[in-house]
Amino acid sequence: MKKFVITIGRQFGSLGRPIAKRLAELLDVNYYDRDILEQTSKTLGLPVSILGDQEEQAPGFWRMLTPLGSSTLDQQKKVFDVQSQIISYLASIQSCIIVGRCADYVLKDDESTIHVFIYASDKQRLKNCVETLGMEEGEARRMMTNVDRARLNYHKHFAGYAPDDKDHMHIIFNSGLLGVEGTARALAAMIRERFADDEPAEPEKVPKDGEAAKPEKKK
Repeated sequence: MKKFVITIGRQFGSLGRPIAKRLAELLDVNYYDRDILEQTSKTLGLPVSILGDQEEQAPGFWRMLTPLGSSTLDQQKKVFDVQSQIISYLASIQSCIIVGRCADYVLKDDESTIHVFIYASDKQRLKNCVETLGMEEGEARRMMTNVDRARLNYHKHFAGYAPDDKDHMHIIFNSGLLGVEGTARALAAMIRERFADDEPAEPEKVPKDGEAAKPEKKK
């Protein structure tokens, strides 16, 4: 296959992260998620816990999960810039899958990149949260609302559009249709088709038994 990069955005509870991990296994490429956060932490000399609290909590249009002061906003911009540099570097050297962190925006001009958004119905996401993630129903409902709002605000602040904006996504997939394994396999098939190597040259025809190969005409 040709070199490629897949960016994956997701709704909370859609199981986008396990889908991304399984897709990486099927395509035999590296998967990056928290690794980018940890590398950003090293670069800035800040604890991962601090960056994790700030991640995807940029100022929104109506409210934020956590009120942020001006100094924290400056720090968020630094975090975003460093993460963007890391994402661009990883995408330049290898085929890989990158989850979240506005990677679709950072790599918007890269023609070898496919942008994917994973979603599911509220009913399916609630079921995933309770049965797969082991959450209480009340907690799951709150997280579905709050995390999705935080991700939306973060993405709109830095990218200027919603993470599921159809004008910026190549594939928007309902994970409730096929589940983790089926969704990963469907996406893998699409990626293989999109980035298949160029077709080899047509092989030379071998003459059948009893047939003599026609000599090439001298020019």
